[in-house]
Amino acid sequence: MDFTLSDEQEMLRDTARALFTKEFPSTLLRDAAYDVTDAGPAEARAVFDAHLRDWFALGDPGVGAGGAAAAGGSSLVDLCLFLEESGTAVVDGPLWSSAALCLPLLRAIGHPDADAVAAGELTGTVALAGADGHWVPNTEPTKCFVPDAASVDRVAFVSAAGAGAGGGAEVVVADAARLTMREVATLDRSRAVFEVAVPADGADSSPIAADALTDVLERATVALAAELVGAARWLREATLAYVGERVQFGRPVGSFQGLQWMLVDAALVHERATAAVYYAAMCIDADDPDRHSAVHVAKAAAGSAARRWAKDGLQAHGGIGYTWEHDLHLRLRRAYAADHLLGDTDWHHDRLADLIF
Repeated sequence: MDFTLSDEQEMLRDTARALFTKEFPSTLLRDAAYDVTDAGPAEARAVFDAHLRDWFALGDPGVGAGGAAAAGGSSLVDLCLFLEESGTAVVDGPLWSSAALCLPLLRAIGHPDADAVAAGELTGTVALAGADGHWVPNTEPTKCFVPDAASVDRVAFVSAAGAGAGGGAEVVVADAARLTMREVATLDRSRAVFEVAVPADGADSSPIAADALTDVLERATVALAAELVGAARWLREATLAYVGERVQFGRPVGSFQGLQWMLVDAALVHERATAAVYYAAMCIDADDPDRHSAVHVAKAAAGSAARRWAKDGLQAHGGIGYTWEHDLHLRLRRAYAADHLLGDTDWHHDRLADLIF
């Protein structure tokens, strides 16, 4: 296994970073998801969605979200490079849900909409979890914690296939505009989640084997972990910059030994998480036998790193970190919310223990 990024992957990461920095400043996110502007929250949301959809249609690999969506069906390392940058910017839109979750599922069942999603012509998400929040096939009539359901074109419902199906499931792909859904209030308004009723119109279903569904969820889990690593990186960089310029008692606060120890420990946690995420992505790309345990390690480590930097970053910023105007809370919200999506750190530690013992 080659752990070195290629020149093309380096360019992909640099291009994604430049695009997210330019096209999705925090002011755009605030207007769309948090602040009440002169135009009103509904109008701001519509402007943001239109902006995102225009950008999503850029289909050249490494240029726009269409390229990221295409990567959702090929190299997971490429997709993680893209989503790490989107996590740094806290992109409000169905990038992860469409490219990392829905597209691999559509590919797995051979659905005709897969090519359109890969090209950025359509967006989609997956409805799977039941009321308990566990992402396992079930027969519940309402799916919970469905990300970005109101801002996508397609929703792929995954339900238990019933007795005698060998543990498999069935998938029904529906037009999102025809569905009944209710938004659920969460900490992170930049990734809205919904309760969505399973369509009862007798739409054609496609079977999916248990192993194939596991592969889809593992890819989505590692991609989400990459996003968490990106959010942690922004918190790390912002915190280090602040403690270097904030002066107290005539000295930068970053020179105080107690604060240095705290931030060094947090930096080690982040470095470990970054390595774990890309190792898991490379294992999945190479179909390595270690892939299943690597996925749990990656998500657990990324969740720990994001929450650690959210906590320590907030403490290091002092009073300014508690203000609504500071961008720190945007990443803090994403860190805690994304940690719980697809299993939090403790849940993945338990699954890792199951594999070991």
